[in-house]
Amino acid sequence: MNFVDKVVHAERLNNSLLCVGLDPEPARFPGSWKNDPARIFDFCAAIVDATRDLVIAFKPQIAYFAAHRAEAQLERLIAHIHAVAPQVPVILDAKRGDIGSTAEQYAREAFERYAADALTLSPFMGFDSIEPYLRYADKGLILLCRTSNPGGADLQAQALAGGELLYEHIARLAQGPWNASGQLALVVGATYPGEIERVRAIAPTLPLLIPGVGAQGGDARATVRAGWRTDAPIIVNSSRAVLYADSGDDFADAARRVAIATRDELNAARSA
Repeated sequence: MNFVDKVVHAERLNNSLLCVGLDPEPARFPGSWKNDPARIFDFCAAIVDATRDLVIAFKPQIAYFAAHRAEAQLERLIAHIHAVAPQVPVILDAKRGDIGSTAEQYAREAFERYAADALTLSPFMGFDSIEPYLRYADKGLILLCRTSNPGGADLQAQALAGGELLYEHIARLAQGPWNASGQLALVVGATYPGEIERVRAIAPTLPLLIPGVGAQGGDARATVRAGWRTDAPIIVNSSRAVLYADSGDDFADAARRVAIATRDELNAARSA
């Protein structure tokens, strides 16, 4: 299966729109693991094992691993996910954005070294910053479109000469001429449900990766109503609210409880 097929399959198998973001911060680890970067794999693997039947995807953020020289642990973690939850796609959140041979190396890193199923990309250097990744025909490329941070509007909400906003133009390119291979998806923040709805209108068939639910304050119900369609999946990410649900030895059980509650809230919005 390609990435989009895997997302659709995981949504149905686990009855879930929830993506758990894996952003390990050793300073927040429980007990004797606290402040120990050598425990990054152990911490993340425990979260994966506790939630693997509840999610549509896992999303490790590469900076949280690289900052602690834990790239080998990231490789091991993604291999672990593929082993214990082969039905759940892995999105490597790296937001790469370059062209030519540099982009080719980033693609090798994501898809050959780490064996991710999809990668987040910045599209602001144009189609030639996307093209090298398209050569991996079964992989997903998730383009930044309207991000959840307040400063995103500095560029993404600027009007182009024809009146269309920049994020709308990105959505139109991704739905149309850039997506001949069917590999593209878009990042749209949960903090802007009105703009999720606008992106969905422009890109009615693309998967949407939607960060910002949980610690960032995005409204889960508004998010689902704006973006989910029966024939167009959404991948709603929550990171800190799940990972750090409890600081005690039962942190994984607490993470599972929060994941169940979030999954159920998202599912309730589908039928509302």
